[in-house]
Amino acid sequence: MNNVTNALPSIGIDRISMFTPNFYLDIRELAKARGVDPDKFTIGIGQEQQAVIPSSQDAVTMGASAALRLRDDIDDEKLGLVILGTESGVDASKAGALYIHELLHLPHSVRVVEMKEACFGGTAGLLAARDYVAAHPERQALVIASDIARYGLNTGGEVTQGGGAVAMLVTANPRILEIEPHTAVYSESIQDFWRPVYTDEAQARGKYSTEQYLAFFENVWKDYTRATNRKADDFAAFLYHLPYTKMGAKGLKKLLEIDNVSQENEQVLKNRFETSIQYSKRVGNLYTASLYLGLLSLFENDETIDAGDKLALFSYGSGAVGELFAGRVVEGFRDFLYISEHHELLDNRRQVDVQEYESIFNDAVPYSAEDYSTNPSYYCGQFVLTDVTGMERHYSAR
Repeated sequence: MNNVTNALPSIGIDRISMFTPNFYLDIRELAKARGVDPDKFTIGIGQEQQAVIPSSQDAVTMGASAALRLRDDIDDEKLGLVILGTESGVDASKAGALYIHELLHLPHSVRVVEMKEACFGGTAGLLAARDYVAAHPERQALVIASDIARYGLNTGGEVTQGGGAVAMLVTANPRILEIEPHTAVYSESIQDFWRPVYTDEAQARGKYSTEQYLAFFENVWKDYTRATNRKADDFAAFLYHLPYTKMGAKGLKKLLEIDNVSQENEQVLKNRFETSIQYSKRVGNLYTASLYLGLLSLFENDETIDAGDKLALFSYGSGAVGELFAGRVVEGFRDFLYISEHHELLDNRRQVDVQEYESIFNDAVPYSAEDYSTNPSYYCGQFVLTDVTGMERHYSAR
């Protein structure tokens, strides 16, 4: 076998944390309100709950809250790069990462940028950070994937909404996941999903987007196997971009169709896929952070994952870019996870009914020059957007 060799020292995810706001909607209640059989949402789409995002929370506040947990591990003398991957940017010019940089009191001697390519932005940031640390092994990079999925009330995409953030600290000799340098990527300009700059609600061609997601996965998987001589049986788990959990299930089904997977490993892959989607079932679509929420869910809900296991990660961003890369689980990785904190975060959220959800949804920061103040009744997390005055956003720590 022509094994892929890692650069020395190894590089990858040293710490990883998530955040989602304090409110959620039961998908069954949404189905009833829309006159839909709940099984269509819970089984057909694979969702159970959906994060509800108040206007005081955006890609900046959620990203900062996710990254705050990593602050003690960030060495201000070593941090050299901060990247925000998002398609929910708050400004067409200024990087949202700069607001996060300020909220976290990060050092000034760092490169701070925002990356956008639909749901691929978080992966673009992670792989750029990996390359940066490969060139500067003594440095650290902070990567934040943060998004709000909005399709509009009573629309076809409403059931695939959600929001939250995942933050990752990338270093040499990481304590959680080593990321291999070889990847397989496929890019093509298509119109499966887009969001014009004058609205916060996405436009999508759902069936077409699903077809392209699977086609892009097949392209990169075949390219990856040709380059590495690896096959599905070489991996302990496959992680997928999860706009909704049934999409990932279709990706796994496609893998089993195009690769000769042993019967024993097929069941292992199916079991581990189920643990990788537990968080997404409860939070919904995180766009750029969805793949990494799945990674967290696998690590924090599957006791069978062990040091040395190889993971395959498939990232897809509509428009479209698909990329597949691999990681190796590091010895002692569980000691550096925030399992109890993340479980507490999800368990302590407050359920809202459909009427309150619709009220929160409609109370959004306007796409206009008018001043706006957020509702303190829905403040949550460590950071909030308090108001937009004179077309300037104002953030505060709580």
